[in-house]
Amino acid sequence: MTSRKMSGYSQKDGSIGIADYVVFVLMLVVSAGIGAYYAWVDRSKKSSGHYLTAGSKLTALPVSMSLTVSIMSSITVLSNPAEVYRFGAIYGLIGIAYVLSIVITSEIFLPVFYRLGITSIYEYLELRFNRTTRLLGTVIFIFQSTLYAGVCIYGPALALNRVIGMDIWAGITLTACVCTFYCTLGGLKAVVWTDVFQIGIMLSGFLAVIIKAVIVQGGVSTIISDAQQGGRLNFWDFDINPLRRHTFWTLLVGGTAVWSTVHGVIPASVQRYIACKNITHARIAVFINLLGLCSFLACVVFAGLCLYSVYKSCDPLMAGLVSSHDQLIPNLVMEILKDNPGLPGLFFAAVYSGSLSTVSSSINVLAAVTVEDLIKPFTKISEKHLLFISKGLSLFYGIACLAMAGLATIMGEMMQAATVIGGVTGGPLLGLFSLGILCPFANSKGGLSGLVSGLVVSLCVSIGEMICPSPPEMTRPLPLTTEGCNFTIAGGRNWSSTAVPTEHSLFITAPVQNSEDMHSLDGKWHFPSYLYICLIGAVIALTVGMTVSLLTGGRRENVEPRLLLKKEDSAFYNLLKSL
Repeated sequence: MTSRKMSGYSQKDGSIGIADYVVFVLMLVVSAGIGAYYAWVDRSKKSSGHYLTAGSKLTALPVSMSLTVSIMSSITVLSNPAEVYRFGAIYGLIGIAYVLSIVITSEIFLPVFYRLGITSIYEYLELRFNRTTRLLGTVIFIFQSTLYAGVCIYGPALALNRVIGMDIWAGITLTACVCTFYCTLGGLKAVVWTDVFQIGIMLSGFLAVIIKAVIVQGGVSTIISDAQQGGRLNFWDFDINPLRRHTFWTLLVGGTAVWSTVHGVIPASVQRYIACKNITHARIAVFINLLGLCSFLACVVFAGLCLYSVYKSCDPLMAGLVSSHDQLIPNLVMEILKDNPGLPGLFFAAVYSGSLSTVSSSINVLAAVTVEDLIKPFTKISEKHLLFISKGLSLFYGIACLAMAGLATIMGEMMQAATVIGGVTGGPLLGLFSLGILCPFANSKGGLSGLVSGLVVSLCVSIGEMICPSPPEMTRPLPLTTEGCNFTIAGGRNWSSTAVPTEHSLFITAPVQNSEDMHSLDGKWHFPSYLYICLIGAVIALTVGMTVSLLTGGRRENVEPRLLLKKEDSAFYNLLKSL
């Protein structure tokens, strides 16, 4: 193998340039300015409902863009390409799960929630089951959302730590302060229109890296050829073993459960549907959002292949050049874009945009859920005071998310951590809402039992995975090496390593070609793919809920029709009926 000269970036070279700082700061100023603008424009509207749902006057296009960018967080920009780099382009099959989850959301969850017009979807749980179920669901969501936001805040701080040596806590604080500022001032309308601005920044940053990598590597054909030779084009793996990290089935089945939770029963998504002027705009927003998701997924997969093409003979993590796989993309940016003023800044603005959009959405919906589920049911407060409390809660949750970012520093790779967090809490809630909407006989005992059972089982599975992580035979990382590294000064720039390998070649365990011995690895317990945690929680919650409901006599009184899915709610039914 030909030795590759390391003409990359070292922190000793200095930081990003003035043009990069200008681009980065401009993004922060515009984001904060949008919040200030809407705070001024809506200063005469003194209702918490307008602040938290934008008065239900938004149209499909901005809502769809807001949905996309709030879902595609800094994890998408930093962690997902590294996932493709390590485990192959098979991750791209998650796009099928995107499609299925959008259809499920449009046909099952969206019609019911929009008809009710509720600010917090947990109000549905009280209407359908009882107040205890509603409060438990609310508490679970508050914990999940603050912890997930902490992971998203941690991402850009980690990136800037690698690039300019910024203290991680300084980066964390910067992210939390900016998004808390514009979210507290402008409410949901500011969040949505800031997201519209930030989606352009995120796509531009991604494309800048991809286009430059293609130029550096000599064309798309070179990148595809390298990926083929390195085993990265591994799309057709139909192994049904649930312990495997990524196969067609884990991505299709487990991924559909994960993304049905994200689109169907996460308050941040439902809050945006309710903000649309009518259900047609809400449905259109959901499907336009699918185009955005697929566009980002294509960028993620190709960026991961670019990473492999550049680093196929010298893995930066094994060489000691980075401390985490989440720093691979920032490292690549500073190697190939350092001589293009403004472009590194554009990329890091994209990273921060992903973080700001997700965290601001979390802060806004946390305030909405707290007001609707924990304050309004127990007290009588004027709209003026509720508006004041809503803004105070936005500030409070901004601080809480900042604190949760500390936990993110010990949770490992961001993508898996975020999926597990969402799976443990989102799966049982997906099962519970499905039970309420689809099963007329379900009662409060069944709903509460299902939610608790699903939460306990999914939590046990995730803890078990942390205690006894899946071995390489299950995760199957693809081969990487440092045998092509040249740890000397090259091209006038340093790429210095703190851990120069002493062996001729260092490989991450290569994929097992034969699966006959996968079920008897070392006599230890092994747990399903992280993508199945959500599915497990949902299935347990739904199964236990149905069983307990039937054993306790079912629901003795009729359920209000508006709380159940009706055939008239289906867009496909109405389309066929009109033909």
